[in-house]
Amino acid sequence: MEVLKIATAGSVDDGKSTLIGRLLYDTKSLTDDKLEAIERSSKQKGYDYLDFSLATDGLVAEREQGITIDVAHIYFSTNTRSYIIADTPGHVEYTRNMVTGASTSQAAIILIDARHGVIEQTYRHFFINNLLRIKDVIVAVNKMDLVDFSEGRYNEIKADFMKLVAKSDYEDQNITYIPVSALKGDNVVKKSNSMDWFTGETLLNHLERLDTHDIYNNGKMRFPVQYVIRPKTEEYHDFRSYAGKVYGGNLNVGDEVIVLPSATKTKIKEIYFNDKKYKSAARRSSISLTLENDVNVSRGDMIVKATELPKVEKQLSATVSWMSNKELAAGSKYILQHGIHKVLAKVNTINNKIETDFSGIEINVSSLKINDIASISLQLNKPIFFDSFKEHRTNGAFILIDPQTNNTVGAGFID
Repeated sequence: MEVLKIATAGSVDDGKSTLIGRLLYDTKSLTDDKLEAIERSSKQKGYDYLDFSLATDGLVAEREQGITIDVAHIYFSTNTRSYIIADTPGHVEYTRNMVTGASTSQAAIILIDARHGVIEQTYRHFFINNLLRIKDVIVAVNKMDLVDFSEGRYNEIKADFMKLVAKSDYEDQNITYIPVSALKGDNVVKKSNSMDWFTGETLLNHLERLDTHDIYNNGKMRFPVQYVIRPKTEEYHDFRSYAGKVYGGNLNVGDEVIVLPSATKTKIKEIYFNDKKYKSAARRSSISLTLENDVNVSRGDMIVKATELPKVEKQLSATVSWMSNKELAAGSKYILQHGIHKVLAKVNTINNKIETDFSGIEINVSSLKINDIASISLQLNKPIFFDSFKEHRTNGAFILIDPQTNNTVGAGFID
Protein backbone atom coordinates (compact mmCIF):
# COMPACT_ATOMS: atom_id res chain seq x y z
CA MET A 1 0.00 0.00 0.00
CA GLU A 2 1.27 3.48 -0.85
CA VAL A 3 2.38 5.68 2.05
CA LEU A 4 1.89 9.45 2.07
CA LYS A 5 3.79 11.52 4.64
CA ILE A 6 2.14 14.79 5.62
CA ALA A 7 3.45 17.65 7.76
CA THR A 8 0.98 19.84 9.61
CA ALA A 9 1.51 23.37 10.89
CA GLY A 10 -0.74 25.78 12.71
CA SER A 11 -0.71 28.47 15.37
CA VAL A 12 -2.06 28.13 18.88
CA ASP A 13 -5.80 27.36 18.87
CA ASP A 14 -5.97 27.01 15.07
CA GLY A 15 -7.44 23.57 15.72
CA LYS A 16 -4.64 21.39 14.36
CA SER A 17 -5.07 18.65 16.97
CA THR A 18 -8.82 18.73 16.42
CA LEU A 19 -8.36 18.41 12.66
CA ILE A 20 -6.06 15.40 12.98
CA GLY A 21 -8.36 13.84 15.58
CA ARG A 22 -11.32 14.37 13.27
CA LEU A 23 -9.45 12.61 10.44
CA LEU A 24 -8.73 9.67 12.74
CA TYR A 25 -12.28 9.59 14.08
CA ASP A 26 -14.09 9.83 10.76
CA THR A 27 -11.80 7.22 9.14
CA LYS A 28 -12.44 4.92 12.14
CA SER A 29 -8.72 4.86 12.92
CA LEU A 30 -9.03 5.40 16.69
CA THR A 31 -8.77 2.34 18.93
CA ASP A 32 -11.68 1.67 21.30
CA ASP A 33 -9.66 2.53 24.40
CA LYS A 34 -8.47 5.81 22.83
CA LEU A 35 -12.01 6.74 21.84
CA GLU A 36 -13.28 5.94 25.34
CA ALA A 37 -10.51 8.09 26.84
CA ILE A 38 -11.45 10.99 24.57
CA GLU A 39 -15.14 10.68 25.45
CA ARG A 40 -14.35 10.44 29.18
CA SER A 41 -11.97 13.42 29.09
CA SER A 42 -14.49 15.52 27.14
CA LYS A 43 -17.23 14.82 29.70
CA GLN A 44 -14.91 15.65 32.62
CA LYS A 45 -14.08 18.99 31.03
CA GLY A 46 -17.77 19.73 30.52
CA TYR A 47 -17.54 19.82 26.72
CA ASP A 48 -20.57 19.06 24.58
CA TYR A 49 -18.23 17.84 21.85
CA LEU A 50 -15.32 15.40 21.59
CA ASP A 51 -11.92 16.86 22.53
CA PHE A 52 -9.58 15.28 20.01
CA SER A 53 -6.36 16.78 21.44
CA LEU A 54 -5.89 13.60 23.48
CA ALA A 55 -5.52 11.70 20.21
CA THR A 56 -2.49 13.71 19.12
CA ASP A 57 -0.79 15.61 21.96
CA GLY A 58 1.32 12.94 23.63
CA LEU A 59 3.16 14.99 26.27
CA VAL A 60 1.45 15.94 29.54
CA ALA A 61 2.59 19.56 29.06
CA GLU A 62 0.96 19.60 25.63
CA ARG A 63 -2.38 18.45 27.00
CA GLU A 64 -2.24 20.84 29.95
CA GLN A 65 -1.29 23.91 27.90
CA GLY A 66 -3.27 23.03 24.79
CA ILE A 67 -0.22 23.48 22.56
CA THR A 68 2.00 21.19 20.51
CA ILE A 69 5.62 21.11 21.70
CA ASP A 70 7.31 18.16 20.05
CA VAL A 71 6.85 16.38 16.72
CA ALA A 72 4.41 13.49 16.96
CA HIS A 73 3.91 10.94 14.21
CA ILE A 74 0.34 9.74 13.77
CA TYR A 75 -0.61 6.80 11.57
CA PHE A 76 -3.88 5.96 9.86
CA SER A 77 -5.05 4.17 6.75
CA THR A 78 -7.88 4.15 4.25
CA ASN A 79 -8.71 1.44 1.74
CA THR A 80 -6.33 2.96 -0.81
CA ARG A 81 -3.27 4.21 1.09
CA SER A 82 -1.57 4.65 4.44
CA TYR A 83 -0.75 8.03 5.98
CA ILE A 84 1.89 9.29 8.38
CA ILE A 85 1.14 12.72 9.82
CA ALA A 86 4.06 14.65 11.31
CA ASP A 87 2.25 16.88 13.79
CA THR A 88 4.65 19.79 14.25
CA PRO A 89 4.50 22.77 16.63
CA GLY A 90 3.90 26.21 15.19
CA HIS A 91 5.71 28.55 17.62
CA VAL A 92 8.84 30.40 16.51
CA GLU A 93 10.78 28.81 19.40
CA TYR A 94 10.06 25.40 17.88
CA THR A 95 11.25 26.22 14.36
CA ARG A 96 13.74 23.32 14.51
CA ASN A 97 10.85 20.94 15.30
CA MET A 98 8.93 22.23 12.29
CA VAL A 99 11.95 21.64 10.05
CA THR A 100 12.46 18.15 11.48
CA GLY A 101 8.83 17.15 10.99
CA ALA A 102 8.59 18.54 7.46
CA SER A 103 11.98 17.24 6.26
CA THR A 104 10.66 13.80 5.24
CA SER A 105 7.14 14.87 4.19
CA GLN A 106 5.76 14.93 0.67
CA ALA A 107 2.75 17.13 1.41
CA ALA A 108 1.79 19.70 4.03
CA ILE A 109 -1.34 21.08 5.66
CA ILE A 110 -1.18 24.68 6.88
CA LEU A 111 -4.07 25.62 9.17
CA ILE A 112 -5.46 29.15 9.34
CA ASP A 113 -8.07 30.25 11.88
CA ALA A 114 -10.89 31.82 9.85
CA ARG A 115 -11.36 34.47 12.56
CA HIS A 116 -7.73 35.65 12.50
CA GLY A 117 -6.72 35.03 8.90
CA VAL A 118 -3.11 35.09 7.68
CA ILE A 119 -0.80 36.00 10.58
CA GLU A 120 2.96 36.05 11.21
CA GLN A 121 2.97 32.34 12.09
CA THR A 122 1.41 31.58 8.71
CA TYR A 123 4.33 33.28 6.98
CA ARG A 124 6.76 31.13 8.96
CA HIS A 125 4.92 27.90 8.20
CA PHE A 126 4.82 28.64 4.49
CA PHE A 127 8.50 29.69 4.51
CA ILE A 128 9.56 26.34 5.94
CA ASN A 129 7.48 24.47 3.39
CA ASN A 130 9.26 26.41 0.68
CA LEU A 131 12.68 25.90 2.27
CA LEU A 132 12.09 22.13 2.28
CA ARG A 133 10.59 22.15 -1.26
CA ILE A 134 7.33 20.48 -0.26
CA LYS A 135 5.45 20.30 -3.51
CA ASP A 136 1.82 20.01 -2.39
CA VAL A 137 0.56 22.43 0.25
CA ILE A 138 -3.04 22.38 1.47
CA VAL A 139 -4.26 25.57 3.11
CA ALA A 140 -7.05 24.51 5.46
CA VAL A 141 -9.11 27.53 6.53
CA ASN A 142 -10.45 26.16 9.80
CA LYS A 143 -13.21 27.18 12.22
CA MET A 144 -15.50 28.26 9.40
CA ASP A 145 -18.40 27.56 11.78
CA LEU A 146 -17.25 30.56 13.87
CA VAL A 147 -17.58 32.93 10.91
CA ASP A 148 -21.00 31.59 9.88
CA PHE A 149 -19.44 29.58 7.04
CA SER A 150 -18.89 32.85 5.19
CA GLU A 151 -17.73 32.50 1.59
CA GLY A 152 -16.62 36.14 1.67
CA ARG A 153 -14.34 35.56 4.68
CA TYR A 154 -12.85 32.47 3.02
CA ASN A 155 -12.13 34.42 -0.17
CA GLU A 156 -10.45 37.21 1.85
CA ILE A 157 -8.09 34.72 3.49
CA LYS A 158 -7.40 32.99 0.20
CA ALA A 159 -6.51 36.34 -1.42
CA ASP A 160 -4.16 37.21 1.48
CA PHE A 161 -2.42 33.84 1.22
CA MET A 162 -2.02 34.23 -2.54
CA LYS A 163 -0.05 37.45 -1.84
CA LEU A 164 2.23 35.31 0.33
CA VAL A 165 2.58 32.71 -2.42
CA ALA A 166 3.76 35.48 -4.75
CA LYS A 167 6.85 35.86 -2.53
CA SER A 168 7.83 32.21 -3.13
CA ASP A 169 10.56 31.14 -5.56
CA TYR A 170 9.10 27.60 -5.86
CA GLU A 171 7.21 27.72 -9.16
CA ASP A 172 6.24 24.02 -9.25
CA GLN A 173 4.50 24.12 -5.89
CA ASN A 174 0.79 23.23 -5.84
CA ILE A 175 -1.41 25.20 -3.43
CA THR A 176 -4.91 23.94 -2.62
CA TYR A 177 -7.42 25.89 -0.49
CA ILE A 178 -10.13 24.07 1.51
CA PRO A 179 -12.56 25.67 4.01
CA VAL A 180 -13.17 23.32 6.95
CA SER A 181 -14.64 23.04 10.39
CA ALA A 182 -12.62 20.37 12.17
CA LEU A 183 -14.87 20.49 15.22
CA LYS A 184 -18.05 19.90 13.19
CA GLY A 185 -16.39 17.70 10.57
CA ASP A 186 -17.21 19.94 7.60
CA ASN A 187 -15.08 19.20 4.52
CA VAL A 188 -12.59 17.06 6.48
CA VAL A 189 -13.78 13.58 5.52
CA LYS A 190 -17.40 14.37 4.68
CA LYS A 191 -18.68 17.11 2.39
CA SER A 192 -20.13 20.11 4.20
CA ASN A 193 -23.83 20.89 3.93
CA SER A 194 -23.16 24.36 5.34
CA MET A 195 -20.75 25.43 2.58
CA ASP A 196 -22.49 24.41 -0.62
CA TRP A 197 -20.72 27.38 -2.28
CA PHE A 198 -17.44 25.41 -2.11
CA THR A 199 -17.22 23.03 -5.06
CA GLY A 200 -13.80 21.53 -4.30
CA GLU A 201 -12.93 18.24 -2.63
CA THR A 202 -12.85 17.40 1.05
CA LEU A 203 -9.45 17.31 2.72
CA LEU A 204 -9.31 13.51 2.76
CA ASN A 205 -10.47 13.18 -0.85
CA HIS A 206 -7.73 15.57 -1.92
CA LEU A 207 -5.12 13.57 -0.03
CA GLU A 208 -6.44 10.35 -1.55
CA ARG A 209 -6.10 11.76 -5.07
CA LEU A 210 -2.57 13.13 -4.74
CA ASP A 211 -0.24 11.40 -7.18
CA THR A 212 2.42 9.98 -4.88
CA HIS A 213 4.86 9.65 -7.78
CA ASP A 214 4.39 13.25 -8.88
CA ILE A 215 4.88 14.51 -5.31
CA TYR A 216 8.59 13.73 -5.42
CA ASN A 217 10.57 16.26 -7.38
CA ASN A 218 12.04 14.91 -10.60
CA GLY A 219 15.79 15.16 -10.76
CA LYS A 220 18.92 13.45 -11.94
CA MET A 221 19.18 9.75 -11.12
CA ARG A 222 21.15 8.99 -7.97
CA PHE A 223 21.82 5.51 -6.58
CA PRO A 224 23.68 5.58 -3.24
CA VAL A 225 25.02 2.10 -2.53
CA GLN A 226 23.75 0.90 0.83
CA TYR A 227 25.07 -2.66 0.79
CA VAL A 228 27.24 -4.97 -1.32
CA ILE A 229 25.58 -8.38 -1.74
CA ARG A 230 27.98 -11.35 -1.88
CA PRO A 231 26.08 -14.62 -1.22
CA LYS A 232 29.19 -16.85 -1.64
CA THR A 233 27.02 -19.91 -2.09
CA GLU A 234 27.64 -22.74 -4.53
CA GLU A 235 24.86 -21.46 -6.78
CA TYR A 236 25.97 -17.80 -6.64
CA HIS A 237 29.67 -18.27 -6.04
CA ASP A 238 30.84 -15.20 -8.00
CA PHE A 239 27.67 -13.14 -7.72
CA ARG A 240 28.06 -9.51 -6.65
CA SER A 241 25.28 -6.92 -6.64
CA TYR A 242 24.73 -3.52 -5.07
CA ALA A 243 21.64 -2.69 -3.05
CA GLY A 244 20.09 0.73 -2.54
CA LYS A 245 17.25 3.06 -3.44
CA VAL A 246 16.83 4.89 -6.75
CA TYR A 247 16.36 8.65 -6.32
CA GLY A 248 15.49 11.41 -8.75
CA GLY A 249 14.98 9.47 -11.98
CA ASN A 250 14.58 6.03 -13.52
CA LEU A 251 17.32 3.45 -14.07
CA ASN A 252 17.43 0.99 -16.98
CA VAL A 253 19.43 -2.06 -17.99
CA GLY A 254 22.09 -0.90 -20.44
CA ASP A 255 22.39 2.62 -19.02
CA GLU A 256 25.94 3.92 -19.08
CA VAL A 257 26.85 4.91 -15.52
CA ILE A 258 29.75 6.24 -13.50
CA VAL A 259 30.69 5.02 -10.02
CA LEU A 260 31.72 7.80 -7.64
CA PRO A 261 34.17 8.67 -6.19
CA SER A 262 36.40 6.46 -8.37
CA ALA A 263 34.82 7.90 -11.58
CA THR A 264 34.84 4.39 -13.11
CA LYS A 265 32.60 4.07 -16.17
CA THR A 266 30.47 0.95 -16.76
CA LYS A 267 26.92 -0.15 -17.67
CA ILE A 268 23.93 -1.55 -15.78
CA LYS A 269 23.82 -5.29 -16.46
CA GLU A 270 20.86 -6.50 -14.37
CA ILE A 271 18.23 -5.03 -12.04
CA TYR A 272 16.75 -7.19 -9.28
CA PHE A 273 13.88 -6.83 -6.87
CA ASN A 274 14.17 -9.79 -4.52
CA ASP A 275 14.91 -12.70 -6.88
CA LYS A 276 13.14 -11.28 -9.96
CA LYS A 277 14.82 -9.45 -12.82
CA TYR A 278 13.49 -6.23 -14.33
CA LYS A 279 14.43 -4.11 -17.33
CA SER A 280 14.04 -0.84 -15.43
CA ALA A 281 13.56 0.61 -11.95
CA ALA A 282 11.41 3.66 -11.22
CA ARG A 283 12.57 6.37 -8.86
CA ARG A 284 11.91 5.56 -5.18
CA SER A 285 12.41 1.84 -5.94
CA SER A 286 14.55 -0.21 -3.57
CA ILE A 287 16.53 -2.62 -5.74
CA SER A 288 19.86 -4.35 -6.25
CA LEU A 289 21.80 -4.17 -9.50
CA THR A 290 24.82 -5.70 -11.19
CA LEU A 291 27.38 -4.02 -13.41
CA GLU A 292 28.92 -5.22 -16.66
CA ASN A 293 32.47 -4.71 -15.44
CA ASP A 294 34.07 -6.06 -12.28
CA VAL A 295 34.67 -2.65 -10.71
CA ASN A 296 35.38 -1.81 -7.10
CA VAL A 297 32.17 -0.53 -5.48
CA SER A 298 31.70 -0.07 -1.73
CA ARG A 299 28.97 1.03 0.64
CA GLY A 300 28.71 4.81 0.42
CA ASP A 301 29.68 5.00 -3.25
CA MET A 302 27.16 6.52 -5.64
CA ILE A 303 26.16 5.29 -9.08
CA VAL A 304 24.99 8.02 -11.48
CA LYS A 305 24.24 8.22 -15.18
CA ALA A 306 27.25 9.22 -17.27
CA THR A 307 25.41 12.28 -18.60
CA GLU A 308 24.10 13.40 -15.17
CA LEU A 309 27.13 14.05 -13.01
CA PRO A 310 26.75 15.76 -9.62
CA LYS A 311 29.08 18.40 -8.27
CA VAL A 312 32.19 17.03 -6.56
CA GLU A 313 33.68 19.75 -4.36
CA LYS A 314 35.25 20.50 -0.98
CA GLN A 315 33.58 23.90 -0.63
CA LEU A 316 29.85 24.61 -0.58
CA SER A 317 27.27 27.18 0.41
CA ALA A 318 24.11 26.09 2.15
CA THR A 319 21.09 27.21 4.13
CA VAL A 320 21.22 25.79 7.63
CA SER A 321 18.56 25.45 10.31
CA TRP A 322 20.38 25.65 13.65
CA MET A 323 19.09 23.19 16.26
CA SER A 324 21.47 23.49 19.20
CA ASN A 325 21.52 25.63 22.33
CA LYS A 326 25.26 25.95 21.72
CA GLU A 327 25.66 28.81 19.26
CA LEU A 328 27.26 28.41 15.84
CA ALA A 329 30.12 30.81 15.11
CA ALA A 330 32.40 31.28 12.12
CA GLY A 331 35.42 29.00 12.46
CA SER A 332 33.47 26.27 14.26
CA LYS A 333 34.18 22.69 13.21
CA TYR A 334 31.62 19.92 12.82
CA ILE A 335 31.11 16.53 11.25
CA LEU A 336 29.03 16.89 8.09
CA GLN A 337 26.98 13.80 7.23
CA HIS A 338 25.78 13.64 3.63
CA GLY A 339 23.91 10.40 3.02
CA ILE A 340 26.08 7.85 4.81
CA HIS A 341 29.27 9.86 4.19
CA LYS A 342 30.84 11.72 7.10
CA VAL A 343 33.48 14.41 6.51
CA LEU A 344 35.02 17.08 8.69
CA ALA A 345 33.63 20.56 8.01
CA LYS A 346 34.60 24.07 9.05
CA VAL A 347 32.19 27.01 8.94
CA ASN A 348 34.11 29.61 6.97
CA THR A 349 31.52 32.38 7.13
CA ILE A 350 27.97 33.11 8.20
CA ASN A 351 26.77 34.97 5.12
CA ASN A 352 23.46 36.20 6.51
CA LYS A 353 20.52 35.25 8.69
CA ILE A 354 17.23 34.65 6.87
CA GLU A 355 14.01 36.04 8.33
CA THR A 356 11.31 33.37 8.23
CA ASP A 357 8.53 35.88 7.53
CA PHE A 358 9.86 36.66 4.02
CA SER A 359 10.95 40.11 5.23
CA GLY A 360 14.54 39.70 4.04
CA ILE A 361 17.97 38.94 5.48
CA GLU A 362 20.16 40.21 8.30
CA ILE A 363 23.82 40.72 7.47
CA ASN A 364 26.87 41.10 9.75
CA VAL A 365 25.74 38.14 11.87
CA SER A 366 28.49 36.79 14.14
CA SER A 367 26.69 33.70 15.47
CA LEU A 368 23.52 31.64 15.18
CA LYS A 369 21.19 30.78 18.04
CA ILE A 370 18.82 27.84 18.27
CA ASN A 371 16.00 28.02 15.67
CA ASP A 372 17.90 30.53 13.50
CA ILE A 373 18.00 29.90 9.75
CA ALA A 374 20.97 31.28 7.84
CA SER A 375 23.18 31.06 4.78
CA ILE A 376 26.68 29.74 5.56
CA SER A 377 29.82 28.71 3.66
CA LEU A 378 31.60 25.46 4.52
CA GLN A 379 35.06 24.03 3.89
CA LEU A 380 35.30 20.22 3.87
CA ASN A 381 38.38 18.08 4.44
CA LYS A 382 37.49 15.94 1.42
CA PRO A 383 35.01 16.33 -1.45
CA ILE A 384 31.45 15.05 -1.50
CA PHE A 385 29.25 14.47 -4.57
CA PHE A 386 26.12 16.56 -4.24
CA ASP A 387 23.34 18.47 -5.99
CA SER A 388 21.52 21.66 -5.15
CA PHE A 389 18.69 20.94 -2.69
CA LYS A 390 16.27 22.77 -5.00
CA GLU A 391 17.13 20.26 -7.74
CA HIS A 392 17.44 17.15 -5.58
CA ARG A 393 15.95 16.91 -2.08
CA THR A 394 17.82 13.72 -1.23
CA ASN A 395 21.29 14.49 -2.55
CA GLY A 396 21.18 18.16 -1.57
CA ALA A 397 20.68 17.77 2.18
CA PHE A 398 23.01 17.09 5.08
CA ILE A 399 23.22 17.30 8.87
CA LEU A 400 25.90 18.82 11.08
CA ILE A 401 27.07 16.83 14.10
CA ASP A 402 28.91 18.18 17.14
CA PRO A 403 32.07 16.03 17.34
CA GLN A 404 32.23 16.42 21.14
CA THR A 405 28.67 15.39 21.99
CA ASN A 406 27.74 13.50 18.82
CA ASN A 407 24.47 15.47 18.80
CA THR A 408 22.86 16.65 15.58
CA VAL A 409 23.10 20.44 15.76
CA GLY A 410 22.03 21.59 12.30
CA ALA A 411 20.16 20.58 9.16
CA GLY A 412 21.57 21.90 5.89
CA PHE A 413 20.23 22.47 2.39
CA ILE A 414 22.87 22.98 -0.28
CA ASP A 415 22.54 26.01 -2.57
